[in-house]
Amino acid sequence: MNDTQQALDFSTVIASTVHDMKNSLAMLMQAHSQWLARLPDQQQSKEQGVIEFEFAHLNGMLVQLLGLYKLGVNQMPLQPAYHELDDFIEAQLAAHQDVFASRGIMATYEVDPLSPLGFFDRELIATVLGNSINNAIRFARDSLLITVSDEAGQLVITVNDDGEGYPAQMIERQADYVQGINHSSGSTGLGLYFAGRIAALHQRNGVGGFTRISNGGPLGGGVFSVYLP
Repeated sequence: MNDTQQALDFSTVIASTVHDMKNSLAMLMQAHSQWLARLPDQQQSKEQGVIEFEFAHLNGMLVQLLGLYKLGVNQMPLQPAYHELDDFIEAQLAAHQDVFASRGIMATYEVDPLSPLGFFDRELIATVLGNSINNAIRFARDSLLITVSDEAGQLVITVNDDGEGYPAQMIERQADYVQGINHSSGSTGLGLYFAGRIAALHQRNGVGGFTRISNGGPLGGGVFSVYLP
């Protein structure tokens, strides 16, 4: 067996393991929700918020790893369709509502009325947006805002937070995507790499999608944008 075959076999084993981990996590999340439903009504605790956030964070990382594997072996099908952007953004925020409540974060969105529809793969972009929302939750103080607009014929979905923003070095090197592990933040850069690859899969008339990070925006913190043709 040559080195290429060994590498492929190992990556397949890792992908299979990650898939099993994701299934186990899904079962754990379901059991946790059912257990909570049987408890007497009570206010959301800080600890519950931590649990909900880490569940979402772990699930997002596992989905991301599986996606990177599929991209690596060219098994990532793209199924774009037209979607109502109000419904799409509302669904993404609703999935994080418990975490928003536990952390006291006000999450809102604004969709340009001139761009009510978007053409993209719903599942893939939902994964990118979910990972970005999780990241924004980690650093936001009180507010998170998702804006949807049109820029030079491209759909732009932006996640804004009111935190301290991205480190200057991360913004300067964002084209590198995988920037190494940052022990102070736990970042590997894989999230940006994954988002960039998913955006690039969306192409129209020779123009591909891309992502961009910056600081400022309407909330003065971190700004993550995905551009889709």
